[in-house]
Amino acid sequence: MSDTPQHRVAAALERIPYARFLGLRAELKGDELTLIMPFSQHLVGNPLLPALHGGVVGALMEVTALTQLAIASKSERFPKTIDIGIDYLRSGKPVDTFARARVVKIGRRVANVQAEAWQGERSQPIATLHGHFMTPETEEPAPQA
Repeated sequence: MSDTPQHRVAAALERIPYARFLGLRAELKGDELTLIMPFSQHLVGNPLLPALHGGVVGALMEVTALTQLAIASKSERFPKTIDIGIDYLRSGKPVDTFARARVVKIGRRVANVQAEAWQGERSQPIATLHGHFMTPETEEPAPQA
């Protein structure tokens, strides 16, 4: 397996158990990342509609934001989440869902990232995320014993 950015992103997602549970796939074109969550029945939160579980949609956007920030900061480590806010705009249908993130600002300690998830048309997002993340370089090293 070659060591391309696409393969590094795929390998990073493989190390996240919840990303494996969601079945996330990555498409990387230049520095623009799109995560794809293929529909699976275990992702449904309301079987009467049916609709995707909100936590699944939120997790998709959070992983997208973390991964995009790791790419932007050229770090091998994932940043840590400080806080996120999610706006659920419409029910997620039982179809494939896509997400992209935009790094608004990377500070010395904190980064600001926005993400959106959509199905079908990107111009009609089903949810958006705004988050603050600790930049990987600011993490304290583990104390030595």
